[in-house]
Amino acid sequence: MRIFKFGGASVKDADGVKNLAAIVRKYDQPLVVVVSAMGKTTNATEAIVEAYMQRNSEALNKLVSELKSYHLSIVDQLFDSNNGCIDALLAKLENKLSTEPSLNYDFEYDQIVPFGELMSTSIISAYLKFIGMDNAWVDVRKVLRTDDTYRSANVDWELTTAFMKEQFQGKRLFITQGFIGSTPNNLTTTLGREGSDYTGAIIAHALDAECLAIWKDVPGVLNADPRWYPNAEKIDELSYWEAIELTYYGAQVIHPKTLKPLQNKQIPLLVNSFLNPEEKGTVIQSSEQNSELQPIYVLKRDQTLISMSPKDFSFIMEESLSDIFQIFSKHRVKLNMMQTSALNFSVCVDENKRVEKAINELQHKFDVRYNENMELVTIRHYNEEAIDVIINGKDVVDSQVSRKTARYVLKASEWNFE
Repeated sequence: MRIFKFGGASVKDADGVKNLAAIVRKYDQPLVVVVSAMGKTTNATEAIVEAYMQRNSEALNKLVSELKSYHLSIVDQLFDSNNGCIDALLAKLENKLSTEPSLNYDFEYDQIVPFGELMSTSIISAYLKFIGMDNAWVDVRKVLRTDDTYRSANVDWELTTAFMKEQFQGKRLFITQGFIGSTPNNLTTTLGREGSDYTGAIIAHALDAECLAIWKDVPGVLNADPRWYPNAEKIDELSYWEAIELTYYGAQVIHPKTLKPLQNKQIPLLVNSFLNPEEKGTVIQSSEQNSELQPIYVLKRDQTLISMSPKDFSFIMEESLSDIFQIFSKHRVKLNMMQTSALNFSVCVDENKRVEKAINELQHKFDVRYNENMELVTIRHYNEEAIDVIINGKDVVDSQVSRKTARYVLKASEWNFE
């Protein structure tokens, strides 16, 4: 068994769906194909959630109409005649949006946003059957079981493994969704933004798969995001250890939770290009090649740098740190970088609605200062030249350098690598 995962960019239009079919057709062994929502559908459904929660019916109707038109246009291009493969899902979505929302934003998010994955996989499964490729469409919510931590659900591994082993057999080809699961009460949950990679790893782990292959619009894992750093180069091989480090620092090519289930069973992760499927991508597995890696750059935009000091000028001790971590944990604010001194503790975090609430609570116990519109750059396997490339002409607000990693908090500004 192999597990393939295709992201939204790979199936953003009818040609993308046809390309997926051409790639899958080349493989004779059993496959589970995990697919994300098409194109920017997740952004679109998130906007629908906002309008729904604000009871803005005019905006809601417009957004739903655009979502329907986008998907039905792809359906029309794929099939010779009218195909109703997503009619029932669209009806369920409209029925949901006709009801009053609860007061739990995260719950409502998880009941609405997953329609993107359900529609994309329904279209793809129907198209594969249309061109003679037999497959089974699997509602992953029936087999991927989680707790009720909405928008960041935790997997029930025992139940999930048992259900998946029973479900994924008897066919050569299965089509299912990434990103979503369900509680024991059959309420839909999500695994966190960009969680489809993680879904692929969960299925690979449960089925003892030969490998997990993620198909992307890049030739493999690069040493930087080419949309930001034009001189990015492909890395042929990475160890699990190095890849986990990179995801921790914010590298977007792999979801942070993806690697652990694979490493536990020594299942290789392949990162391939759906644009050039014949070319060799990057393999992530047990490896000792990391000592010779080129510098790897990770940029995180939209950061807030928060600095906290005790109001009575006492030292930042374990008790103070415990209070700080508890507040950040309570508001589910992820710390991207930490820096401590005798009287000061600083963190760099993603800008979002939860950060303001955390800052308000921190101000009860600490003097808090913060800078918004920051950028955090991490350089793995740095050298002086690599550091100069990043900080030249930049306003450095904070830095942290260790044996293999250099990190810089910079005021956001235009990048120029000439």
